[in-house]
Amino acid sequence: MGDSNDDERTNNRRRPNVLVTGTPGVGKTSTASMIAERLGMKHFCVGDLVREHSCVEGRDESLETNILDEDKLLDAMEPMIQDAEEEGVGCVVDFHVCEIFPERWFDLVLVLRTDTEILYDRLTSRGYSDHKRSENMESEIMQVILEEAREAYDRNIVHEVRSNTVEEMEANVQRVEQWVAQWMQDNNVTEDDNNIDNE
Repeated sequence: MGDSNDDERTNNRRRPNVLVTGTPGVGKTSTASMIAERLGMKHFCVGDLVREHSCVEGRDESLETNILDEDKLLDAMEPMIQDAEEEGVGCVVDFHVCEIFPERWFDLVLVLRTDTEILYDRLTSRGYSDHKRSENMESEIMQVILEEAREAYDRNIVHEVRSNTVEEMEANVQRVEQWVAQWMQDNNVTEDDNNIDNE
């Protein structure tokens, strides 16, 4: 263990922080909300935060998407992450962009993957244009989000999981439950430690 602030910050956590990421349509928000509910963690859907805090610099019409104001978003999120840590509950963050966040924020990065036929139907049902749907399909086929996650975070904390069905989603949530239990054991955290502030 090093002496950096990042190490100290991780060691002071009573619950881990989890990032759920992947191409639009893979089930990030559904999975993240299930994890948060099951484990009593805070859930931050970054798409909602972008809208609530107006973290937009403009619009890219060719990609049919808003241009994210990353600095404004991170400034808005930092106190939320800190509050979750101070409350001892940890947080689950979901967003399709993963490399913008500080590495020190997360202990687990879950990259959801979906078969292209299923993803095509999901994006179509969302009303995506042919161009926007094609861009996202290509991103999934080329594993863009997975590679970005592997480049942005320690590879040991990045895990790729399938998210085609409700059963797979449930299995992923159970895997995270097991992982959190192991993280708490490895970090000598007990349920009693998490209840200190709630008594």
